[in-house]
Amino acid sequence: MLAALHGVPSPSAPTRVLRGRCKEAFARVGRRLSEPAIGARMDVATWDRAVQRCERLLDTKTATVLLHGDLHLGNVLDGGPGCGLMAIDPKACVGDPCFDAVDYVVAGVGLEGVGTRCARVAATCGLDGDRLQAWSRVIAPFAAIAHLGGDGEGPVIDELLALSR
Repeated sequence: MLAALHGVPSPSAPTRVLRGRCKEAFARVGRRLSEPAIGARMDVATWDRAVQRCERLLDTKTATVLLHGDLHLGNVLDGGPGCGLMAIDPKACVGDPCFDAVDYVVAGVGLEGVGTRCARVAATCGLDGDRLQAWSRVIAPFAAIAHLGGDGEGPVIDELLALSR
């Protein structure tokens, strides 16, 4: 599915780029650091590190493709044998192809672990494993906040917070 999505030609003059999408997401989700359940486990320094990591990745991109932009597990449907996997609810932009795969890596938390999942996803999708691992460290704080704001499991949150540091 990623190969098909990323095989669509990027617009010659894109109006939405990954940098803008990331900036918006960091501003929106970062406001949640003031919530007691979140602020007790994640500090501003950890969040700022994620912002800096993101900026470094955006500054050093090696490839630019058309991205879904929000390709987490909830935005992929199984259309059955005749259709296959379908991506829904895009937040289309152009940027690093690893970004569309990072949610699948971070979803390995509490299962086989991010390192193992990263290696599998990178090999399967033909992505740079080091960049994908770096993106997972950017996205881990977002996932940690989602778990901290709900009924997340302790070991999952601990692994996400460790990855965020």
